[in-house]
Amino acid sequence: MSALNRNLLIALAPAIGLSACALLPPQGDDPVLVKLSELERRIAAVERVVQNQSLVNLTQQVGAMERRGDELQGRMEELEHGSGTTAERQRRLYADLDARIQELETSIQARGAPNVLDGGTLAPGQLPVPGGSDRDNYQAAFELLKEQRYEPAGMAFQQFLVTFPDSELADNAQYWLAESHYVTQMFDQALEEFAVVISKFPRSRKVPDALLKMGYCSYELKRWDDARASLRRVQTGYPETTAARLAGQRLRRMEEEGV
Repeated sequence: MSALNRNLLIALAPAIGLSACALLPPQGDDPVLVKLSELERRIAAVERVVQNQSLVNLTQQVGAMERRGDELQGRMEELEHGSGTTAERQRRLYADLDARIQELETSIQARGAPNVLDGGTLAPGQLPVPGGSDRDNYQAAFELLKEQRYEPAGMAFQQFLVTFPDSELADNAQYWLAESHYVTQMFDQALEEFAVVISKFPRSRKVPDALLKMGYCSYELKRWDDARASLRRVQTGYPETTAARLAGQRLRRMEEEGV
């Protein structure tokens, strides 16, 4: 390099240094730092929004829970009130029923009628609960049957049918009248009374049972053909009933016995 060029570079060196400094951005204005700062501000803003929204959601949830609690409390109060009302109604019904029973017992005693449910006797033509309803008398007669007091039970059912011929319980009463004869081995009488169930109450649910018992009665009386005829009627007419299953068992027994 010539002396002239060397001197020129030396002279321009300060100016070149100043220009280079001018081209570099100051440290505080670094674009990366600027971007980071901007991101931090945006993140902080988003966090504040999220926090605020969470508080809103929590507040809404708390409010909903409080309302639900109020509803449950109201429902509990209604149930408690309803329970109290039901208990009061039951007490009134019990008191009314007790009064009616006492009145009925007084009436029976006044008439001098024995209480057959307490071991008394029943005269012919007498109801077990004189002055009582058909249901009262039916239940009293049935209780006698359950206690195996078959004679008074039969008399009670017989008088029931005379007094309440149109009762919806008449078919049952007729069946149990026949049953009271069957269990005491009065098979001829039982056979006649079971036949009445079928002829007088053909749509009764007791018909298949009455047919079955007619077969049993005929079996005990050694009327084999009649027994088979009744038992087969049960199987044919009422195949899905318990009576049909029992009829099949008795028919197989007869076959094994050769009768």
